[in-house]
Amino acid sequence: MMHDFLSNNRAALIERCRVKVAKRPARAASAEQLEKGVPLFLDQLIKTLRIEQTKDPLDSRDVSGPANGTASMSEIGTSAAQHGHQLLLLGFTVDQVVHDYGDLCQAITDLAHERDAPFQIDEFRTLNRCLDNAIADAVTEFSYQRDHLADERRFHEANEQAGFFAHELRNALSTATLAFEAAKAGNLNLSGATGSVLHRGLMGLRTLIDRSLDDVKGLSVKSASPQLFSLAEFIAEVEHAAELAAQVRGSKLVVSSVDPQLALAGDRDLLYAAVGNLLQNALKFTHPHTEVTLNAYAVADRVLIDVKDHCGGLPVGSVETMFQPFKQHSADKSGLGLGLLIARKSVESFGGTLSVSDIPGIGCVFTASLPRYSMPPV
Repeated sequence: MMHDFLSNNRAALIERCRVKVAKRPARAASAEQLEKGVPLFLDQLIKTLRIEQTKDPLDSRDVSGPANGTASMSEIGTSAAQHGHQLLLLGFTVDQVVHDYGDLCQAITDLAHERDAPFQIDEFRTLNRCLDNAIADAVTEFSYQRDHLADERRFHEANEQAGFFAHELRNALSTATLAFEAAKAGNLNLSGATGSVLHRGLMGLRTLIDRSLDDVKGLSVKSASPQLFSLAEFIAEVEHAAELAAQVRGSKLVVSSVDPQLALAGDRDLLYAAVGNLLQNALKFTHPHTEVTLNAYAVADRVLIDVKDHCGGLPVGSVETMFQPFKQHSADKSGLGLGLLIARKSVESFGGTLSVSDIPGIGCVFTASLPRYSMPPV
């Protein structure tokens, strides 16, 4: 009888399946797979075969499910669906789900041939029915969960993109508003530094809106060649806008001198947004009447831009989640929790890195490390 053969050779069949799985690229027999995959199915197959030898053989359908692909709840269907879900979470593909059950069928056939074990035609039909139902339920659940995860990923990406746009739109508007209020309060004309800040904010608004409209229209924007620009001039431009924000918050902005020969290459607007977000973050959390410092200098083949505050130090464990989207680490929830992530992505577009160092009891330092370039001779 097939159920006796399977019971007596259960360990050998599981081992053969494990060996087959291990031979496939990027596959290994995980603990979850061994517990709820082939071994559980094999036990349910044995149970089905035994019931079919009783006076109520149709009761086996509660374990195996019916033939001909009719949808029905069964023990094999439920566990196969769980198995398909687990394989998705483990990073496997739909064909690997099918292979798991095919391995067992092949192992049973090979071992039966080696040991000259005779099976009845009805027993083979039961084996095929159980395999068909298990594969169908495993693949169905795998596909459903895969599509569900894909939908969640698309929703998250769209939500993050909308957040990026709103965050940068608000930054550009705040910059323009600060400059306008400063010019109005001081009866200033708009030909000086304050006017430049206002112009930068308005141009930033226009650029963000234009890019958003291009995205809506599905227009692909070709990336331009990296733009070489002076680090000293860039820092001076950032300083003008940050100084206005520092005055509003009652803090002091300290900016070190920059070597005029140093240069950077990339999208100037993206880096402006990155450093602007770092300064905005520092001014938001630094204690009242303390300094926020901005230093830009070269070390070997890198340009480092440091933004240091006096926030009192970072909360325990926050460094690991500092750059995650929509994460906020203080009681001030006025932002979206996207500024640091935007800054990191912008810096990485330059081939750089953005990191944070905690100074316990004092504050923290965000450091952008970028490839170093030199200004061409005049």
